[in-house]
Amino acid sequence: MNLSLYLLTVLIWGTTWIALKLQLGEVAIAVSIVYRFALAALVLFVILLLSRRLQPMNRRGHLICLAQGLCLFCVNFMCFLTASQWIPSGLIAVVFSTATLWNALNARVFFGQKVAANVLAGGALGLAGLGLLFWPELSGHAASRETIIGLGLALLGTLCFSAGNMLSSLQQKAGLRPLTTNAWGMLYGASMLGLYCLVSGIAFAMEWNTRYIGSLLYLVIPGSVIGFTAYLTLVGRMGPERAAYCTVLFPLVALNVSAFYEGYQWTAPALAGLVLVMLGNVLVFRKPRPKVVEPVVALR
Repeated sequence: MNLSLYLLTVLIWGTTWIALKLQLGEVAIAVSIVYRFALAALVLFVILLLSRRLQPMNRRGHLICLAQGLCLFCVNFMCFLTASQWIPSGLIAVVFSTATLWNALNARVFFGQKVAANVLAGGALGLAGLGLLFWPELSGHAASRETIIGLGLALLGTLCFSAGNMLSSLQQKAGLRPLTTNAWGMLYGASMLGLYCLVSGIAFAMEWNTRYIGSLLYLVIPGSVIGFTAYLTLVGRMGPERAAYCTVLFPLVALNVSAFYEGYQWTAPALAGLVLVMLGNVLVFRKPRPKVVEPVVALR
């Protein structure tokens, strides 16, 4: 079950970049995010109400959902999309892949979970592998004030993503399933971002064409309803640090799709990076050997 959810998450989120690319046009980025999560929340609520699986929540649960919506479905998307105006997508992918390390650290700080050495080593290998994969893009980008701002925003987005993981883990420990918490979190996130758009005077435009509507539906159903539910279920099942290794594998799927559709050429450094990423994956999911307790022989 865990493997199926893991592969599903990687495949879906590794291809959402196509839909995000198709969203660019007359509709403001922030407004597209509002549409995406408002519709995803609506779909989730309909599913939960029809199946009678919507769990009741107390005030504390709603407050955590509010914070989760702010972190996962609002601020982090705005950070990454704004950062993409100033820094290469490869650099954003490298920064985002540090979520594995941030999740391990945050799980230690907030839940007292032991940081497994293999998870840290695997995360570091994955990060190095992504560096090699995107080296031509990174080395050709000159440092500037905008680069520093973009890096800061990408890091803030990653920290918000990690915080959202911790909040989801907290909700699941309290017995609340991701379907319910995602429905409320997406509703709260879309509402807060929608309010920001109204205050900022951003127009709620719409493109009534196949390109925009089709990409929006892909982001709503597979990208949000299925993707976030599968990923956050993994956070509860496997722990946030192991689940977050998905962020290292997303670019691999994206590059393979790009190779097929856009003629991306694999190079020797990129292939070496691929090997490091896969080795990191093996390390992250390697189960520690059980400690053998030597029997104590009483001396007589």
